[in-house]
Amino acid sequence: MSIPSRTLETEFPDLADSIRHLIQDSIQFKTDRDVYHKLDKEIRGLEERGVATDDHHFKELKTQRARLKDQLYAQAKNHQH
Repeated sequence: MSIPSRTLETEFPDLADSIRHLIQDSIQFKTDRDVYHKLDKEIRGLEERGVATDDHHFKELKTQRARLKDQLYAQAKNHQH
């Protein structure tokens, strides 16, 4: 079973324009967004393979993704016109 990716644009459709602008205007935002997508892909791969949810590495990846997602959301929200 394939688990859908959690792109920033699908997670925050109301901020899609701001996200696109930041990707073009901010190297740091683009880099952080790329890291977010890499983490999401790794987490989805583990979920598809049925990794135990109490696995320490799995929990740490999810925590990193959540922190990064919050940070990217705040930047996109502040950039909103």
